[in-house]
Amino acid sequence: WETNGTLWLCHVPNSIVEESTSLLSFTPSTAQHPPSFLKVKDTIVLPCCFEILSLNCGTLMKETLRYLAGIVGPSGYGSKSTAEQVAHSCSYLVDSQRLTAIITGATSGIGAETARVVAKRGVRVVIPARDIKKAAELKERIRKDNPNAEVILCEIDLSSLASVKRFCNEFLALGLPLNILINNAGIFSQKLEFSEDKFEMTFATNYLGHYLLTEMLIEKMIETAEQTGIQGRIINLSSVIHSWVGRDCFHFNQMLHPINYNGTRAYAQSKLATILHAKEIAKQLKAKNANVTINAVHPGIVKTGIFRAHKGFITGKNLHILGASTSCYVALSPQVEGMSGKYFVDCNESNCSVLANDESEARRLWRQTRALIRR
Repeated sequence: WETNGTLWLCHVPNSIVEESTSLLSFTPSTAQHPPSFLKVKDTIVLPCCFEILSLNCGTLMKETLRYLAGIVGPSGYGSKSTAEQVAHSCSYLVDSQRLTAIITGATSGIGAETARVVAKRGVRVVIPARDIKKAAELKERIRKDNPNAEVILCEIDLSSLASVKRFCNEFLALGLPLNILINNAGIFSQKLEFSEDKFEMTFATNYLGHYLLTEMLIEKMIETAEQTGIQGRIINLSSVIHSWVGRDCFHFNQMLHPINYNGTRAYAQSKLATILHAKEIAKQLKAKNANVTINAVHPGIVKTGIFRAHKGFITGKNLHILGASTSCYVALSPQVEGMSGKYFVDCNESNCSVLANDESEARRLWRQTRALIRR
């Protein structure tokens, strides 16, 4: 596709087109439009993927160039801001008090970079991990970067409700404060798998596990905020692909036990659920007048295990360094003080889908999940 003298190459694997067509009910002509663009020189693909299909060509090129150029938004940061750059300018941290953060999925990719940068700012980091060996290796790297860093390792399997409960009880028994909870972990599975609780694995790991984790730790966060006067912050990692999900394919029981499984759809559904979760919990926290916020973030294009599992996603090198920037911004920046129930992209507040903004849908999902967890 050539526009204004610039040649763009469209990379559309057949599997991606087939999945997007079945997921969003595209017409054949619409599905032929390029859903992602790779500029030869920069070798970078837009994070927008299929969402940009709804944009006209003029808007598309404008957003493409804005992303690739790393143009900053109102926050002063953009797609090319690194996590370390963002964290360096944050004054949210109080030097006289050591804050505590729990970061899931921190053994690789975005989570590992988030943990490294947050620890470098003086935050005590608790890393719940399924693979303790990998967690220990990360701890060693963090301590090499910052010898004074305090890193605590615990075992967890987010797909298992019993494991999540064990971790929460173990953490609460430590008697530590809790200022920041980053629900970062996520998986993508091409094939249908079930957790030990017999729920679809992607939904169990990406959403159910984090729902329970948040529910069991939120009172500790409220208590910590009251005692210290420092606002507690919860960050749910979502994805721009939450907007691929329509109302007709977002049914709780079907997501728990899908009949016609589609890996991309399951991942998108779980990411929509994380935004709805943030929206509902934000309302509940406000009703309690709690000094704790919760927001959802899209990390941008990142090279993680999730996208390595999906043939056809192409990213640049070391993009986890950029991918962690929005999590760090929402966790640490004074600019985000008091903001709750929002959705952030590239360190700036952004718009999520109509369904993700549906308060009744968020409430329904929360009630269904609570009933499932407590049964």
